[in-house]
Amino acid sequence: MNHPEPEPPLRSFSAAPWLEEVIERRAALQGAAAAIGLFALRPVSLAAAAVPARSTLRFTELGARLAPTLGLSPGHRAQVLLRQGDPLLPDAGPYVPGRIDASEQAKAFGSGNDYLAYLPLPRGSQNSDHGLLFCNHENCYPGLQFAQHPEGYTSAQAAAERAAIGGSVVEVRREDDRWSVVPGSPLARRLTGDTPMAIRGPAAGSPRLATNADPAAERILGTLGNCAGGVTPWGTVLTAEENAPDCFTGKPAEDADPAEVRSIERLGFGYTEHAWGRFEPRFDLAQEPREANRFGWIVEIDPYDPTSTPIKRTALGRFRHEGANTAVGPDGRVAVYMGDDTKGEYLYRFVTSRAWNPDNLTANRELLDEGTLSVARFEPDGRLTWHDLVFGKGPLTPANDFTSQADVVIEARRAGDLLGATPLDRPEDVEVQPGTGRIYAALTNNSERGERWCTDTANPRPANVHGHVLELTPPSVSLSVGPSVGPSVGPETAPDHAAAEFRWSVFLLAGNPLSETHGATVHPETTRHGWFSCPDNLAFDSAGRLWIATDGNENVNQRGDGLFACDTDGEGRALVRHFLSVPIGAEACGPCFTPDGTTLFVSIQHPGSGGGSNYSNPSTRWPDFQADVPPRDAVVAVRRIDGEALG
Repeated sequence: MNHPEPEPPLRSFSAAPWLEEVIERRAALQGAAAAIGLFALRPVSLAAAAVPARSTLRFTELGARLAPTLGLSPGHRAQVLLRQGDPLLPDAGPYVPGRIDASEQAKAFGSGNDYLAYLPLPRGSQNSDHGLLFCNHENCYPGLQFAQHPEGYTSAQAAAERAAIGGSVVEVRREDDRWSVVPGSPLARRLTGDTPMAIRGPAAGSPRLATNADPAAERILGTLGNCAGGVTPWGTVLTAEENAPDCFTGKPAEDADPAEVRSIERLGFGYTEHAWGRFEPRFDLAQEPREANRFGWIVEIDPYDPTSTPIKRTALGRFRHEGANTAVGPDGRVAVYMGDDTKGEYLYRFVTSRAWNPDNLTANRELLDEGTLSVARFEPDGRLTWHDLVFGKGPLTPANDFTSQADVVIEARRAGDLLGATPLDRPEDVEVQPGTGRIYAALTNNSERGERWCTDTANPRPANVHGHVLELTPPSVSLSVGPSVGPSVGPETAPDHAAAEFRWSVFLLAGNPLSETHGATVHPETTRHGWFSCPDNLAFDSAGRLWIATDGNENVNQRGDGLFACDTDGEGRALVRHFLSVPIGAEACGPCFTPDGTTLFVSIQHPGSGGGSNYSNPSTRWPDFQADVPPRDAVVAVRRIDGEALG
């Protein structure tokens, strides 16, 4: 049901370009762009500033805003498709505002919706009207989601919170230009903080994953703090456990194994608002310190098979995973690119030992258990070198308390430290551009750059509260070595995603280009509405253009977070345009397109959060706008009114 949205917005700006300001800053922009090789700046004319003809994007730009409603470029419509608490499984009851009921929440769409993946039905098709939507549920927000219990925080609320996170598989269909959830779908599924999951790879069976409930380290209950993710070439979903440390309480006992204390401290466990350890011993670090080692992994899920067991693929390393996006090299081996979303952490790559089999999907089931995990070092001369995290290689030996590959993947961060990886400014989503094979990494921000970490060419700004985007280019390899199953970058070459050395550059430095303190570098035709801070999730449309979702733009600039888009090549390279703005307190997450590019799905996470907003008095009641309904995380489906491809 559609509900009326209140108007006017709390704050809005004219959509007119800022010609005079562009001209004032042009000289400074030229110097900054030349320093990092962003793009060639040209004289700015009135026509060029008013109508950014150099961009291939033709939508009307949305004005900067901070409002209780969703804002969207004119000529588009946004349909609320799914909301937290909406019935999902066939026996689910109706949504009841503020209800604390774990059994019902486990059958309903979860909270904190983040990463989205559209998977066409049938499997392997390009159907853009019928498919599965996979969604991560990163977190829950008790102060907004649940009515206050008279007894305070209870075991019932802790159980409801675990039931609200994890993931959802939803069957969706488009008819008459509207999307709907297929009721009673046998493919619908919920994954929660209590769903049984298998362990595979080098850490499977390791004593460091053994607990009182699972001494053989064979089965883990739940997936926690899932943020971004990716889709494999064989049609499974990789969901990334990022914020699992926030679900644990306490600290290890004084006689705890020093290796586990070190591991717990390195990932920041025990600082939490979710006091689950009061009711569930496995979340109390004093009672079960090794339970922490069972989270922080990439989990592979087959969304087409609701009976399949999710698998934690430990060969891909353990850290605060933000995403896991794949690319196929010319020899058929699969690379997985991953960011570790914490200040001063690293960028990782995993390359399978074997090629994937496009003709026999079942042959790929264990492909992610064997391969090489490596970490990135950004050299000042523009080279990116990958350094293998392999037991017995270099410093990863018993002399540094590594006794097996299990130790290496469990303590991937510490292994990266020893290999001299480059600390980055919160590396979040890492996406591979179709066709070119270039990789784009969103570095959201790092206010401590210049204090705890020195500036460098890959992180050039101290106190980097605005973030930036890096562009990585693998070398091309001749296709004469064999048939290519990956993207081609020329008539006889393809990008080599297994190469030991790439090239890298800064794609853009986010922030307000008119502010000397921001130190931003953007295309000179960027309007007052197009600049942003805090890039988070990335996506590519069917034309290969980059879409950037932000998280923190509201806090830094008092402008709503949202979705921006730009070209990566040509005269419109890095000319960012504002497309969508989320309600106050929210962030935009997980943008993904249908194969034909006519529908864009976007997660709107934690609307109404922050600033003293609470269940009884939220800053917005989006998307329902009813007096007794709190703000709810939701997924929207965005389409052009004329039905053509977006952008």
